[in-house]
Amino acid sequence: VFRMTAVMDEKADPEILKSALWNIMKRFPCFDAEIHRGLFWYYLEENKNAMPPVLPDIKNPCTRVNFRENGGFLFRVYYHENRISVEFYHALTDAYGVSRFLCTLIAEYLRLRGNDIPAGGAVLDINEKCTDSEMEDSFAKFASSNGRVTANKKSVYHPHSQRLPAHTVNVITGYIDMDGIKAESKKYGVTITEFVTAVMTYSVYKKQLSESRRLKLISAQVPVNLRNSFPSHTLRNFSLCYQIDLDPNLGEYTFEEIVKHTALTLRCINDPKRLNAMMTHNVKMEHNVFARLTPLFLKNLIMKIYFGIGAENTTSLLFSNIGKLDVPDEMKKHVSTLALIPPHGIKSSARSAAIGYNGILSISFTNVFEQCDIEREFFRTLVKM
Repeated sequence: VFRMTAVMDEKADPEILKSALWNIMKRFPCFDAEIHRGLFWYYLEENKNAMPPVLPDIKNPCTRVNFRENGGFLFRVYYHENRISVEFYHALTDAYGVSRFLCTLIAEYLRLRGNDIPAGGAVLDINEKCTDSEMEDSFAKFASSNGRVTANKKSVYHPHSQRLPAHTVNVITGYIDMDGIKAESKKYGVTITEFVTAVMTYSVYKKQLSESRRLKLISAQVPVNLRNSFPSHTLRNFSLCYQIDLDPNLGEYTFEEIVKHTALTLRCINDPKRLNAMMTHNVKMEHNVFARLTPLFLKNLIMKIYFGIGAENTTSLLFSNIGKLDVPDEMKKHVSTLALIPPHGIKSSARSAAIGYNGILSISFTNVFEQCDIEREFFRTLVKM
């Protein structure tokens, strides 16, 4: 579960927010769903309820979805002071889809408060019907590769730290001038995503060096929006993750070397053929005869074992960058900032996400540990530049 938040120019009105949510739901039929348990699979059906409740915000964001709560919906809508937030189950959509939903919701909310907000950019026209291309399963449509991609199964570095009490999470958000970080990235000849991923990797690398134990592989996970490589307009989930490995046992690394290594690795693996092979692997798993005929309770057991062995054991850090989000100028004066909050991990204390809006890049960290050494080193490194 991940979150996107808009900071408004005035206190949020929950009643108007409910009306805005009601008005936009017909524009997003792919989110009007609830999950059911079958004999062999979980499956989605149209939700019998009109919309989820609009709730006061909570102190532990990005909590797991309970399919029996929230009217059965797989997303939640919150408000607190001048903040409006939505949280989505990742199986339903990705950051692209959530950005369209939240911006359309905010635009309609502002209209109900007497403002003239046109559609455009991330704000969809609620008077138009959702198109087939927005509803499609783009994974199934574009997966056509005969190639194979081997995933990293090596155990990687995680910092030692004391966990926070149950159902508690730290969220730290920093705001950076977009032109400034773009110029700094340009000095190294890399993109903002490559640069920030390198800064995060460098921060984790320094943290590991400060600990007196055997050096382990550092693996960075970078989600990629597949719409940039394939002609898709789907509002459903259409993203995959790249892995960038750094082995400290090969020798000492300078920051410049980590930037170069990160950029070269991303550029090498970021090609449609490799992406297609990754997609096809996932789609074939769904159509595997053994998987289709295995009862759901056994699937759940197998997946629990699989994620216990793999999952975060193969990832040291995560950085997701949705990029620059465009909305109509009439809306910008009412929304000061946007933030993308990634799901917190169980082992990884370095999970962050970024979104560019109105000249500002917001970078948010989630962490379930008491120490915030990696976040501190990350922002300290940026401030020194």
